[in-house]
Amino acid sequence: MNFTQAVSTVLSKYATFTGRAARPEFWWFALFNVIASLVTGMVDQALFGHEVVSIVYALAVLLPGLAVAVRRLHDTDRSGWWLLIGLVPVIGWIVLVYWYASEGTPGANQFGPPA
Repeated sequence: MNFTQAVSTVLSKYATFTGRAARPEFWWFALFNVIASLVTGMVDQALFGHEVVSIVYALAVLLPGLAVAVRRLHDTDRSGWWLLIGLVPVIGWIVLVYWYASEGTPGANQFGPPA
C-alpha cells in the first residue's frame, strides 16, 4: 500500500470503526496528518496570525483518525476501547505506539479478515 492509497482508504472509511487496518494504512495516514498539520500551521501564520485553518483541518480528520486507530487496534486483536489508554500520560502513549507498530494477527481474528 502506498501513501495515496492509504490516505484515500482512511478518508473513504471516514467513520468506519469496524474491520481492520494494516500498519501501512495507519502509518501513512499518520505521516499525512503531520505534513498537513505543518502546512496548515504555516498557512495560518502567513494569513491570519492565529489558528484558523489548523482547527478546521483538525476537526475534519478527527473521526477518520480515531477510526483508523481503532481499526489498527483491531488488527492486533484488541478492542478499540484500548484507545482510552492514551489518556494516561506518557505510559499510555508508549503502549499505543507499541501496539500500532506491532504486527497484526495472521489470518482472521474476532474483528474480521486481514485488511
